[in-house]
Amino acid sequence: MDRDIRTVEDVLRLLDGLFAPEADRWTEGAAAWWNGFYTERDKPVPFFAAKPDENLVSCLERGLIAPGRALDLGCGPGRNALYLAAHGFEVDAVDLSPAAIAWAEERGREAGAGTAGAGVRVGGVRFHCGDAFTLTADSTSELCGPYDLVYDSGCFHHLPPHRRVSHLALLERVLAPGGHFALTCFAAGRMGSELPDAAFYREPGLHGGLAYTPESLRRIFSDLEEVELRPMRQEPADSALFGQEFLWTALFRRPA
Repeated sequence: MDRDIRTVEDVLRLLDGLFAPEADRWTEGAAAWWNGFYTERDKPVPFFAAKPDENLVSCLERGLIAPGRALDLGCGPGRNALYLAAHGFEVDAVDLSPAAIAWAEERGREAGAGTAGAGVRVGGVRFHCGDAFTLTADSTSELCGPYDLVYDSGCFHHLPPHRRVSHLALLERVLAPGGHFALTCFAAGRMGSELPDAAFYREPGLHGGLAYTPESLRRIFSDLEEVELRPMRQEPADSALFGQEFLWTALFRRPA
């Protein structure tokens, strides 16, 4: 007989276990699924292209964010991390998938001097393979913060509802006072599941990812100050920027 629920993390792991392994996109156990996703690099996946998000570029060009220390959550092939590094940021980028990290490091070497390896700066970015929730919770980790910018492009909407608690705790740990959190996620009515939170536990699975409304994002991140929340601008195929209109983009600031 097990009676081992004692902490919030114990509860979160219990809820993780309600989902079938094949539904997992957020724990270290999901690395194999994401490896399969990133292995075929020629797939027509828009964000496989080496293009930064249009909202990220816009925020920097308008002075809404300024160079500093940045953490890129779910960095994939490194497109946003490398853009930030090229524009003066000191960047840590983390992803569950070794295949994604290997691809990002290749791009980093093409972008500038560096040698691949955990914790070694490549093209101005230090790439890390693993679970960002666990890595940032370790006070001895290189990912313990503080960061002036935490960027999440497409990670948040792959979390089950209970792991929003982990996401908010990560921001509380590593985001510097006065620092910014920027997000892109599925927009309700455009892409993603609009089922209520409880439904994901009745028939466990994320149905490709969760959709959000502006009101839900404001409520979830209510401890932060809203700077901007808008639809991502659709970019043409030949644009130097990534932009898909089915995503929300948001920029929040942590009170100083």
